[in-house]
Amino acid sequence: QVQLVESGGGLVQAGGSLRLSCAASGSIVSINAMAWYRQAPGKQRELVASITSGGYTNLADSVKGRFTISRDNAKNTVYLQMNSLKPEDTAVYYCNANIVVRRTTTTYEAQFWGQGTQVTVSS
Repeated sequence: QVQLVESGGGLVQAGGSLRLSCAASGSIVSINAMAWYRQAPGKQRELVASITSGGYTNLADSVKGRFTISRDNAKNTVYLQMNSLKPEDTAVYYCNANIVVRRTTTTYEAQFWGQGTQVTVSS
């Protein structure tokens, strides 16, 4: 019923920038918090940044001052602007959203994940 589709990953040199996008589609009533996670090889998935429906943001200490999270509620899309990238930022980045979904006669709230997009930063 709901899909999150990420785009914008790729290969970049250290110091470069990338912008990730994640668009939600389907039987959406509303979207609460949206977030970006990442998982590097051999490591656990970690929260990178989150944003509430009202625009309040939270960033991991490791990316503060370099990454910015934003959202366009009209487009059901969340963005992650990544500047001054470092090799340690290399990971698969996943979009996550808490969405209220429309059923035939009711609604329900659930967490959804995107398929992930690879970000590779070369030194």
